[in-house]
Amino acid sequence: MKKLTAFVKCTFLLLLISAGAFAQRGRLPDWAFGGFKRPAHINPIISPDSSSRFMDPVLKKLVGWESNDTFNPGAALLNNKIVVLYRAEDHSGVGIGFRTSRLGYASSSDGLHFVRRKTPVFYPDNDSQKKYEWPGGCEDPRVAVTAKGTYVVFYTQWNRETPRLGVATSRDLKHWVKHGPIFEDAYNGKFLNIPHKSASILTKVVNGKQVVIKIKGKYWMYWGELHVYAATSDNLVDWKPVVNADGSLKELISPRKGYFDSELTECGPPAIWTDKGIILFYNGKNKAGDDGDRRFNANSYCAGQALFDKNDPSKPITRLDVPFLRPMEPFEKSGQYVNGTVFIEGMVYFNKKWFLYYGCADSKVAVAVYDPANPSLPDPVN
Repeated sequence: MKKLTAFVKCTFLLLLISAGAFAQRGRLPDWAFGGFKRPAHINPIISPDSSSRFMDPVLKKLVGWESNDTFNPGAALLNNKIVVLYRAEDHSGVGIGFRTSRLGYASSSDGLHFVRRKTPVFYPDNDSQKKYEWPGGCEDPRVAVTAKGTYVVFYTQWNRETPRLGVATSRDLKHWVKHGPIFEDAYNGKFLNIPHKSASILTKVVNGKQVVIKIKGKYWMYWGELHVYAATSDNLVDWKPVVNADGSLKELISPRKGYFDSELTECGPPAIWTDKGIILFYNGKNKAGDDGDRRFNANSYCAGQALFDKNDPSKPITRLDVPFLRPMEPFEKSGQYVNGTVFIEGMVYFNKKWFLYYGCADSKVAVAVYDPANPSLPDPVN
């Protein structure tokens, strides 16, 4: 009996050691995507360019539209090329949010090497959206495409008073039709003038192509910066937030004390429907002090994943306790946001791999790649 007890204790100890080694290796659960690997000698793929000039229609003069910072990119596939729409800031002010942002266009045949247009393809203009977009501009795009080839971009309209989610559509990612704030009509405009940003529309890989889908006849999106909320639509343009019985916004995911997402849980690139559930990729901000995770830099942004019910997008199931991507490279920890940022916004399924595009310290753009056939380890915790 004593020998059996000793055997059981020894076996239990070995299991604990094995589990510890498994955790130390940082393997992701089977529902999660990753790990994502930064290609060698590639990043950053987009950096500020002081030589680009653009005749601004509001100012009526040439501006160095991408001279200060280039970051926070959306991405989509067009004619078998990856197109990145990146946020670019000029020199018109000092500090994040106090310059004017416009969206630049860069394309690539391999997802790694990009050719950029010299002028932006999306920007504040003397149009119906000027009151929402000037002087702060058009920020932080998330891009997706329907099965019929209509591209939709959700972006932050920033007039330096209230951030709002705007939506626009295109057939070529260069020429856009702006449709205005997404919550303009819902509930008689109840949520139009509350701060709202960061929309991740639901997509799925269908016949090898990532496209926007519906669940029970509705388009779905996750949105929000502090908490994660949801909204539905019939037409991709007019969106209705998911609310509680009392009419308040329904919080699906919130910051967690002691974790990398203790300050913010901000939605990232388009969410993806899988057989195991819906994966929401999001940006977690680590709170300074005892409420944050001391393994990560205070106020840093790291990338997380959350799993939702595949039949009910409003029902969260679980999420990662540690980020799968975190600031590690020098360019991810230096720039206008020195606490460190890997801010994920664009992801594209291309050549049976997932290309993830992210902003680095609010200053540059980088890429990381997940190969499902040969996955890398996620970023180490320490």
